[in-house]
Amino acid sequence: MTASDTGRISMVDLDSDDTLTKLCFSAATKMLGRVPNSHRVAAHAPFMQMMLTPFTGVMQREGGGSCLTSKLKEMAIIKTSQTNGCSY
Repeated sequence: MTASDTGRISMVDLDSDDTLTKLCFSAATKMLGRVPNSHRVAAHAPFMQMMLTPFTGVMQREGGGSCLTSKLKEMAIIKTSQTNGCSY
């Protein structure tokens, strides 16, 4: 099944040749331990992805403008991934 069959936006391949995309994927891996699917979709607009990486990193930490604990945030991410049929 392709992205057009499901009505979803395709994800940029982790082995992309684009220099800016490689840099953003590398930063996401360093900050988050992986490249989330949202970052792979945002890679279609590299400048959007450049803003998304630090924002995601800050919001997943304790505090960082959020009243939720890191544990509760991670539980929400896992449940959302499960609900959407995403691998986590």
